[in-house]
Amino acid sequence: MKQLVILTLIALFSLPAIAQKRKYDKPKDADKKGTLFFYWGYNRSFYSKSNLRFVGSGYDFTMGDAKAHDNPSKLGWHYFDPKRITVPQFNVRIGYYFKDNWAISFGYDHLKYIFADQNHVKLSGHIDPGVDNTTMLSGDYKDYDYTTDRNTFHYENSNGLNYLRFEITRSNQWYRTKGKGWFAFTTNIGASIGGLLSYNDFTFAGKKDMVTISMSGYGISGHLGLRFEFFRHVFLQANYGGGFMHQVKVRTRPDDKSAFARQVYGYMQMEAVIGALFYIPTKNNCGTCPTW
Repeated sequence: MKQLVILTLIALFSLPAIAQKRKYDKPKDADKKGTLFFYWGYNRSFYSKSNLRFVGSGYDFTMGDAKAHDNPSKLGWHYFDPKRITVPQFNVRIGYYFKDNWAISFGYDHLKYIFADQNHVKLSGHIDPGVDNTTMLSGDYKDYDYTTDRNTFHYENSNGLNYLRFEITRSNQWYRTKGKGWFAFTTNIGASIGGLLSYNDFTFAGKKDMVTISMSGYGISGHLGLRFEFFRHVFLQANYGGGFMHQVKVRTRPDDKSAFARQVYGYMQMEAVIGALFYIPTKNNCGTCPTW
């Protein structure tokens, strides 16, 4: 993942050197056709309660009303360390304005989903006798009040609940300073759909498995962005998003294909990102260039 991010950054910031250099009679606006953008930033996320089902050899049970939280890194210099750039909860995105005010983009939100410790849940389902000698859970359950212990039961996507999503965005520039336009303010409203790439850790029945990878499901979400543009090429942006995620099949054991988790939950996230704007002409003939 780290190598992919670094290669993407190098390719994107090489675009100005690759593209033809042209002068335009009219100033360039960031929400007009022909604008390419890229951003990188960090996030906090919040999750609704869910009914988290676990299936495997000798068990099929659901923990109802389960709580979860994110896992943000503490503020520090590690945010600027290239070797650790993908450790915090981050967001990366590249997009293009295919017509005035409308952009299509792709990127991913690196979220983290942590099943809360001391989680008070409603346990329903079945566990075969002898499967779990650590919690002594055995038999059939129906809405049984149970409190989990991290040492004997734990579930998380801390190495990544990665939401790889396409977004269609409507942008409107509300203000721009006169002259060379050193500052502008733009709002973005978007809708997204994408897949969930899960890196799962699971502790149960005396066994702890780390980083079991799977394409686990999909998400659908809406997004609002407040973009503050400087000198037409750099911007700071605050993003707010929310929707739901359906993890259809999260693999929980690398050596057991029958073992998986499943759940549906709502989520919200807040992001702070920094980005760059590039203005790419479509053709050499100025009469068919984007209108900026």
